[in-house]
Amino acid sequence: MTEMSATASRIGIYPGTFDPVTQGHMDIIRRATRIVDKLIVGVAINAGKGPMFGVDERCTLVEEALKAAGGEVAARTSVKPFSSLLMQFAQENGSSTILRGLRAVSDFEYEFQMAGMNARLSPEVETVFLMASEKQQFVSSRFVKEIARLGGDVTEFVPTNVLNRLHQKLAEEKE
Repeated sequence: MTEMSATASRIGIYPGTFDPVTQGHMDIIRRATRIVDKLIVGVAINAGKGPMFGVDERCTLVEEALKAAGGEVAARTSVKPFSSLLMQFAQENGSSTILRGLRAVSDFEYEFQMAGMNARLSPEVETVFLMASEKQQFVSSRFVKEIARLGGDVTEFVPTNVLNRLHQKLAEEKE
């Protein structure tokens, strides 16, 4: 393996379903941009999970949230959907790093197994785990959707654009 040149950029991928993107995801994205030069937020199509939002809408919601974040976060991130193996997506995009967020010990076992399998598939790609910030440890897309569906306030858990679209989507479901 050759050493990276001084001008080569480190490309990382932060994969997920992002259904919808939460403040927890945004926290990991902000912190990941300090580790890599360019971050691709890979939005998994993953229809098997039965997402609330279609892949195009999830990509748009992430793009809008990144734009609203501004600064280096907006400048150094892009959003791409993918349906292939994560390691194939990483290779196609020249990524040497996968970034994953961990909220609790319960996340670790699954993520550890996934990182091990990915390392077998592509040993040149490193997986880096970022612990969720204390304030975001309990936030998950699943909980956000459940709370919103039951009429709870999720304002502090999602970016403003997501909050607005979530309310709109729930109103459409009631029609």
